[in-house]
Amino acid sequence: MDVVALGESMATFVPTRPGPLADVPAFSRAVGGAESNVACAMAALGHAARWVSRVGADGFGQCVVAGVAEYGVDVSAVRRDPSRPTGVYFRTAADRDSGAHEVAYYRAGSAASAMSPDNTDLTAVLAGRVLHLSGITAALSAECRALMRDLTSPRPARPLVSFDVNYRPALWRHDTDGPRVLLELARRADIVFVGEDEAAQVWGVTGGPGAIRRMLPEPGVLVVKQGARGATAFRRRAGSRTDPRPAPAPGTFEPTRTTAAAGTFEPSPAVTAVSAIGAGDSFAAGYLSATLRALPLRRCLRYGHLLAAATLTAATDLAPPPTRAHADRLAALDDAAWGRLRLAPGWTQTARAPEEANTP
Repeated sequence: MDVVALGESMATFVPTRPGPLADVPAFSRAVGGAESNVACAMAALGHAARWVSRVGADGFGQCVVAGVAEYGVDVSAVRRDPSRPTGVYFRTAADRDSGAHEVAYYRAGSAASAMSPDNTDLTAVLAGRVLHLSGITAALSAECRALMRDLTSPRPARPLVSFDVNYRPALWRHDTDGPRVLLELARRADIVFVGEDEAAQVWGVTGGPGAIRRMLPEPGVLVVKQGARGATAFRRRAGSRTDPRPAPAPGTFEPTRTTAAAGTFEPSPAVTAVSAIGAGDSFAAGYLSATLRALPLRRCLRYGHLLAAATLTAATDLAPPPTRAHADRLAALDDAAWGRLRLAPGWTQTARAPEEANTP
């Protein structure tokens, strides 16, 4: 496997018309889960991907597993729990201006919350080049937290561990250990994704990406997402565990937008956003896909931006990504052409020249 993602996915109910949950008369059913979103996006990009989790022995569990499998993701290690239900949640569409939306979770005591080192197929989990995890799983239960600590602990031939902080205050409201646990797991990972505003919320870190890196010097790669502005990545020198390319000759450096000490900043293209839900998962998938292909750091960030833009310009949590060839052309644009890029709904399907990709 290129990537294995572990975490809870739920049956998701999306309103058939705009409005608050109290006024919506009907919903359509889909599948939602941060880690499975990453696996699905990477499978759509041509990678061998596996999703590992637990679902209930119920219709919703069958729906979730089938929905993830439709993307070409291996679901053979998903376990059915006869005594616990599949998680369910309802949400409204995100507001175009503020991004705010209502969410009602029904996941307490779910099958996935019972995941532990004892009931999870660790051989299947550790059988990928990359293992993708998120802070959501650590918030579900003490058993899940023990599993996360086990998977991020040092071990022979451990896969590259990718960790998306994914701080969800509602999941930690009865547990004051959230910030400490998330910091512990991030420090044990090889690649960490965190939003600049998220780091301020969970750890109280202000002062920009550099301050976050000073707090998190351990990961080989730290990617700080900065919203519509772009993202800054900090990576150890080539040849390290999180950089599969050969080390450069002494005295040579990869060109970057900024110095290595300040990190490498790559701006996001302008995007006509429809919904921000799931964009962070897509960013992680794009970055990891490029990392597995040993692309330069700036290309990795651009891949993250492009996959995020695919989701931002669609109403669903997980939108079809651009083809690899299309994404390669866009990621290879010179700085001026990249700065002119405008991505609107439907851009992933366009066959026009990359610099004219659905420019409004």
